[in-house]
Amino acid sequence: MNYNNRKILVVDDEPDLQMLMMQKFRHKLRSNEFEFLFAEDGNEALEKINSNNEVTLVLSDINMPKMDGLTLLTKLQELQRDDLKVIMVSAYGDMDNIRTAMNCGAYDFVTKPIDFNDLETTIEKTLKEIERIQKTAELEKQLTSLNYDLDMAARIQQKILKQDFPVYGDDSRFDVFAKMIAAKHVGGDFYDFFKTDDDHFVFFIGDVAGKGMPAAIYMAVCRTMLKSIGSEVQDPADCIFKVNNMLIPESDISTFVTVFYGVLNLKTGELSYCNGGHNLPYLLSADGEVSELEDVGGLLLGKFEAAPYEKNTIQLKPGDTIVTFTDGVSEAENNSGGFFEEERIVEFLRRSSHKGLSNQVKGLFLEVMKFAGAAPQSDDITVLSAAYHGNDAASE
Repeated sequence: MNYNNRKILVVDDEPDLQMLMMQKFRHKLRSNEFEFLFAEDGNEALEKINSNNEVTLVLSDINMPKMDGLTLLTKLQELQRDDLKVIMVSAYGDMDNIRTAMNCGAYDFVTKPIDFNDLETTIEKTLKEIERIQKTAELEKQLTSLNYDLDMAARIQQKILKQDFPVYGDDSRFDVFAKMIAAKHVGGDFYDFFKTDDDHFVFFIGDVAGKGMPAAIYMAVCRTMLKSIGSEVQDPADCIFKVNNMLIPESDISTFVTVFYGVLNLKTGELSYCNGGHNLPYLLSADGEVSELEDVGGLLLGKFEAAPYEKNTIQLKPGDTIVTFTDGVSEAENNSGGFFEEERIVEFLRRSSHKGLSNQVKGLFLEVMKFAGAAPQSDDITVLSAAYHGNDAASE
């Protein structure tokens, strides 16, 4: 709404009133605070309102020819414009009609003979309410547009993160399943996996500091870099080292990311991995034993240039599963302020070692949701699990 040019439609069949309005409010007119339009009856008023949607305030007499003020008020209510307000004018003794007008949706009223000081106060009060309504409507419009953009961003992010499983149904030597639920429309958690050749399977999981759109943008940059460098560099530590240095120029004072990165040799079952400040994964063996992978150190990415990273190598047996997750799992909070914690992850994995990979991951999410109950989700929740079935599985 243009506060310095507010259009007011005066509806009255008395020419003297038009002259008085122009005279009494001449200073407002000269400064463009008010702009008056005039109509002599309800029909003419409706025509002017329909042809000029900038009119937001109607000052209408009740007793008029052709269409009286109460009928006009009813017609204006049918327009369903929250920003269109009506001040009714009537004789002091006509309180029944004034009461009817207020019941039919009039915003306020003044009585004849008109006290122009009172009228000015009433007009200003009404215009402020109209302005508030218009600002609220504009904010709601912006919010709707923002929510649409966020929904689009969420759909794009979900497409970036692989969702259709199984992905490698033609290779029985391994299996992979992952799931992410963002705390907001979009999140800073991410994961990805790919084959660099027929016998090497790369998977990684990451957690960007923060939530929402900034974290989602940084997440997309990190994921792209890891996949690009990982496609060319076989050693996990070398990959993380290079990506960290590439992220330094892209990071600000509050931006960083933690990453766990693994390379599985599908022919031998050898897993090489590097950790960049991330939660250590668990190894769930075929017999149900759960153990944390050895910590090889490694700082978070995007902060310390030329930070050293080391890799470790372990031997997986057929039936072993690597379970990676973000701190949104272990730090999920309930209404009492308690955290899910990693002990519950270990307990769940022991109970679910006989289940298929997708059921394990989905079951862990369900455990977290049950624990959190009605508490709001405070962080993105992501789990990626990779199972090794053995090279012999390919020939079965």
